[in-house]
Amino acid sequence: MNPVQRTVFRTVLALMGMFAFAFALVPLYDAFCQVTGINGKVGDQPRSIANEEVDTSRYVTVQFITRSGKGMPWQLEVEHRQMRVHPGQPTEVNFAFSNNSGKALTGRAVPSVSPSQASLHLRKVQCFCFEEQHLEAGERLEAPLVFQLTRDLPPDINTVTLVYTLYPVTDSQSQLQAQTSPVRGGGV
Repeated sequence: MNPVQRTVFRTVLALMGMFAFAFALVPLYDAFCQVTGINGKVGDQPRSIANEEVDTSRYVTVQFITRSGKGMPWQLEVEHRQMRVHPGQPTEVNFAFSNNSGKALTGRAVPSVSPSQASLHLRKVQCFCFEEQHLEAGERLEAPLVFQLTRDLPPDINTVTLVYTLYPVTDSQSQLQAQTSPVRGGGV
């Protein structure tokens, strides 16, 4: 191989390696976040309420922030913007979706938790974020969130913020998700 061919070969090999790395970066990041609890990522599967004693010696303030992502003409409202709960206490709060567009749309609420350490101590039993929501034009839907903060929530965490961002789901995204991992409802 002459020097020009060797340079071209190395360049093509480097480009293929960069492409493979970029393709693998998202699953690697998700795995890293799940292992370390960084970025406040929370599970998308229902969990059961732990039969643990409620810690009545302390309160934790839980804040709820809702917003719509780009291209999502829905409104998401929460019954209470803020609640005080005891660790170990099962809690329910209601949310309401409103489709303000002139057409039927499917959307999904993507959750995040702050501080990120709190995501390890949050159990969601029922959540609208477990599945896609379909609303006709002008339709309104109420959906509960049932959750529990575990008793072993670190004592220095006094406030937990749950953020739900609504994103539109296209038919192709919905079909791809259905093929790769069936959505399980939050009513379990």
